[in-house]
Amino acid sequence: MRKFVAQGKNESFDCINCGQEIKPLANGSIRNHCPYCLYSIHIDINPGDRACECLARLEPIAVDYNAKKGWIIIHKCVKCGEIKRNKAALDDSVQADNYELIIELSTKSNY
Repeated sequence: MRKFVAQGKNESFDCINCGQEIKPLANGSIRNHCPYCLYSIHIDINPGDRACECLARLEPIAVDYNAKKGWIIIHKCVKCGEIKRNKAALDDSVQADNYELIIELSTKSNY
C-alpha cells in the first residue's frame, strides 16, 4: 500500500518508482518527488491539495531554470499525460536531488 504525504505535513514516504525511502526536507517544505530518480505521483490538482484521483507516476521529462526559484522539474503523468512543474531541492542537507539527473534532463526540451 502506498504511503502519501498529507497536505501540510513534512513527512517521509517511499518512492513509487524506485522504492527508496524519502526523508522530509530539512527546510520544512513538503517534498513532492524522489531525490534519487526525480519521479513524483499525480496526487495534487493544486499544489498540496491531495485531491487528484489519478495517482499515477509523474515521470521527469525535462527541467527549466527560473532565476527566482532555481531548477524546476517538468513531470508528465504516465497515465493521463498532464504536465506538472515542481521545484528541485538541490540544496537539501538531508537528501538533495540528483544533480546529474537534473543536468541530463536539461538537454531535453521537447515536452
